[in-house]
Amino acid sequence: MLTIFGFPTSPYVRKVLLVIAEKGLETDLVPATPHKPTDAFLAASPFRMMPAMADGDFTLPDSTAIFMYLDAKHPEPPLLPASPEGRGRAMWFDEFADTILSNWSRTIGFNRTIGPALLGLKGDEQAAARAQTAATPALDWLETQVPETGWLVGEGFSLADISVASAMRTMMYGLDPDFLRARPRISAWFARVEERAAWRQVKDREEKLWKEAVASGEHRQA
Repeated sequence: MLTIFGFPTSPYVRKVLLVIAEKGLETDLVPATPHKPTDAFLAASPFRMMPAMADGDFTLPDSTAIFMYLDAKHPEPPLLPASPEGRGRAMWFDEFADTILSNWSRTIGFNRTIGPALLGLKGDEQAAARAQTAATPALDWLETQVPETGWLVGEGFSLADISVASAMRTMMYGLDPDFLRARPRISAWFARVEERAAWRQVKDREEKLWKEAVASGEHRQA
């Protein structure tokens, strides 16, 4: 059984879960967070990177590394474009999501919703507001890259859409709705992503685990 360690409010965990769902695979999602790591999580991710994967005896951390492994082992449907140009663009969007957009995404979502509700931490509204302002140029650029129809890389739905949408979803835990309304291409593209069966599956699981974790308080700081 394929096992993923992490919590789906993370853009990186969500990215891997979406890849798994798009490929029609089954997985056991074991809730884990870096601040309260389990032995199994640390065995798969010694530096507490989230998510981590165990596939039989093979373990691997990092969402992009896990994607490359899964896409090679389960090539259908392909989630990287076939052309060199398309593949390069898809990997660039993945990097944009992971190292640019997700930095602000986590700060906004964590301080306004995830930290207070899930972990019992006081949110830093000033940090969230600064992150929202800092994210503006990146979202403005993204608005120029999103096509009126279809997907970020013209050859079809790919890792590019999965990675960017995953970061946007975490940002939406605290993002001012006017930010998206002011960017109609992003809004329309994100709505197309939300219509996919894999997205609905992952979102339903995320919401279920969120409600259970908040109700139990098991992830709250001692």
